[in-house]
Amino acid sequence: MLLNPAALIVLSGLSLALSLVFARWLSRMWLAGVVAGCVFGALAAAVVLSTGMSVESRGGFSLGGEADHLHLDAVSALFLALLSVVGAAGAIYSRGYWTDAQHPRSARAGRFWWSVLLLSLEYVVIAANGLHFLIAWELFTLSAYFLVTLDRQRAEVRSAGWLYLGASHVGTLCLFAYFSCLAAATGSWDLGPALNRPELAPLFWFALIGFGLKSGMFPLHIWLPSAHANAPSHVSAILSGVTIKMGIYGLVRFTGWYPVPSQAGWVVAALGVASAVLGVAFALGQHDLKRLLAYHSVENIGIILIGFGFALIGIQEGNAAWGQLALAGGLLHVWNHGLFKSLLFLGAGSVLHATRTREMSRLGGLWRSMPWTAALFGLGAAAISGLPPLNGFVSEFLVYLGLFDATISHTTASWASLPATVLLGVTGALALACFVKVCGVVFLGAPRSEAALHAHEAGPAMRGPMLLLAGCCVAIGLAPAAFWPAVARAADAWRPGLVPPAAPAPLFTLGLCHLVLALAALLIAGYLARRAHRYGFARTETWSCGYTAPDARMQYTAGSFASTITEWFDWILRPTRHKEIPEAVLPAHAHFEQHTPETVLDHVVAPAGTLVMHVSTAARRLQHGRVQSYLAYIVAGLALLAALVLIGVG
Repeated sequence: MLLNPAALIVLSGLSLALSLVFARWLSRMWLAGVVAGCVFGALAAAVVLSTGMSVESRGGFSLGGEADHLHLDAVSALFLALLSVVGAAGAIYSRGYWTDAQHPRSARAGRFWWSVLLLSLEYVVIAANGLHFLIAWELFTLSAYFLVTLDRQRAEVRSAGWLYLGASHVGTLCLFAYFSCLAAATGSWDLGPALNRPELAPLFWFALIGFGLKSGMFPLHIWLPSAHANAPSHVSAILSGVTIKMGIYGLVRFTGWYPVPSQAGWVVAALGVASAVLGVAFALGQHDLKRLLAYHSVENIGIILIGFGFALIGIQEGNAAWGQLALAGGLLHVWNHGLFKSLLFLGAGSVLHATRTREMSRLGGLWRSMPWTAALFGLGAAAISGLPPLNGFVSEFLVYLGLFDATISHTTASWASLPATVLLGVTGALALACFVKVCGVVFLGAPRSEAALHAHEAGPAMRGPMLLLAGCCVAIGLAPAAFWPAVARAADAWRPGLVPPAAPAPLFTLGLCHLVLALAALLIAGYLARRAHRYGFARTETWSCGYTAPDARMQYTAGSFASTITEWFDWILRPTRHKEIPEAVLPAHAHFEQHTPETVLDHVVAPAGTLVMHVSTAARRLQHGRVQSYLAYIVAGLALLAALVLIGVG
C-alpha cells in the first residue's frame, strides 16, 4: 500500500510538533506545519475509512511507567478526519481574524495552544491505554482553556474560562474513576474489547457523566454557552465542531469495547431528546449571536445521542435494522454538525470582526456590505436547520428512518420512538424558526447601528476556510451514498456486522432528489440574476410597515421576532423582563428588555454551590484552636458512637 496510515499518523504528529517551534515567531511556518499535520491526519483517516483496516502499535515508548498502546481503526478515523478538516480551516482563518497586529499579546500564545490542542486531540482518538488517554485528555482540556481565555483582559472571558475548567475537571474525575476501576478489574491500563465481562457494565455511568460533561449534553452543558460565546471565533469553531465530539467519541469507543447496562440506551436516548428540544428552546431566547450558536451545539449533540441511544436499544432487540439506521445517522451527524457549526461560528466571527458586536439587535443589513459572509452563513443556517439539499438533512433523514421503523416494529422501543420522532420534528421546526430570526435580524433589513452601517467583508484568509467547510456540506448533501461506506466501517469497528456495507436504497433516491433540487435552485438563481442585470431591481428598505421614511428601530429585534415561541418555554427558560409600559396618549418613553438566563447554572448549580460554601464556612468556625473544645468534640463523638452501638445491640 502506497499510503501507510501508521506512517501518516507519525508524519502528522511530527508536523504538528514542529509547528510548536515556530508558533512564537514565524506564523507562516507555523501555519504550514499545522496544515501539513492536518493533511497527513486526513490522509490516514481516509485510508482507514476506505479500506476498513485497523492499525495497532505497542511499546514504542513509555510514559508514566506504562508502555504506549495506540489503536487506529474506523471509529478513530471518523473523528480524526473531522479534526483534520476543522483544525486546518481554523488555523488558516486565524491568520486574518486573530493577527499579531491586532492582538500582539495573545496571537503567539494562541498559535502555540492551537498546536497543543490538535496534538492532544489526535492522541486522544488513537490512545488505547487508560493512563495515556487521561494525560492527553487533560492536556487538551488545558490547551482549550488557554484558547478560550486568549482575551483574558475581559472579566466575562475569565469567568467563562474558569467555569469551563471547573466543569471539565469534574468530568475528568469521573473518567479517572472509570479508567481506574477498569484497570483494577482487568489488571492493566491497556484498553480494548473485553468479552464476557458483565461486571464492568456499571462503570458505564462514570463514563456517561465524564464524557457527557465534555459533549455538553443537557443538563451537563452549563459551561458550554459562556465558553463558546466568549472564545475567539476560530476557537469557538473547533470547540463546537470537534472538542465536544470527543465526548461522543468516548461514549462510542468504550461502549463498543466494554459492556453496558441494559438501561443505557434508554437513558442516552432520553438525554438526547431533552438536549435537542431544550437546546433549541434556549437558543431561541438568545440575543447574543455566538451564544445562540452555542445552544444549537447542545441541540445537535442531542440529535447524535438520539441516534446512538436507539442504536444501543436496537442491539438489545437483536441488532434490529432500525437501530442500524439510527446509528448511521448519529455517526454521520458527528461529521455534519462539525462542518456546518464550524462554518457558522466562522461566519459569526466575520460579523464580529467587521462590527465589533455580537448583539443581534445592533446589527442588520449586512448582506449589502458582507455578501460572501451572508451567503455562506445562510448556507450553514440551512444545513443546521435540516433543509435539503444539504448535509444536515441527510443525517437527520437516517435518524428519522430508524425511528419510523422502530415505531412500527411492535417492540418495547416503539413506545419510545414515537414521542422521540415527534420531538425531533419539533426540534427541526424550532431550529428553522431560530435561523430565520438570525438571518433576518443580522443580514437583512436596515443597519441598526453605525457599526453595522460601516461593516466590511472578511478577507481571503477568512473566506477561504468558510468556502472549504461550505463545500463539504454541499458534497455530503449531494452525494450521501458516497459517504455511507465510511460510516458503515466506523459502525462495523464499533460492533462488527451491525451495519451493512451497501448503502440503503433511500439514500440513493435522496441523493438524486438533492441533485435535481440543487440544479433547479441554480437555474432559478441564474434566471433572476440575468433579469436583474437586464432590467434592474428597485431597492428599498424592508419591513417599512407602510411608513414613507422608516427608521431602523421599527424593525423586529431578536427578542420580538421569537417572543411568541419563547413564551411556550417560559417554564424552563425562566426569562427576566424589564419593561416600562407607555401609559399616556403620547408617551415620551417606553422600554422593554428580556434576558434569558442559564437556568441550570443560575437556578440549580449556583444555589447548590452557595449552600456548600455556607456549610464549609460553618465547619471552618469549628477550627478555632481551643483544645478543650476539641476534646469536647471527641467526647460527643464517642457518646454518639456508643448510642448507635447500643441501639444496634438492642
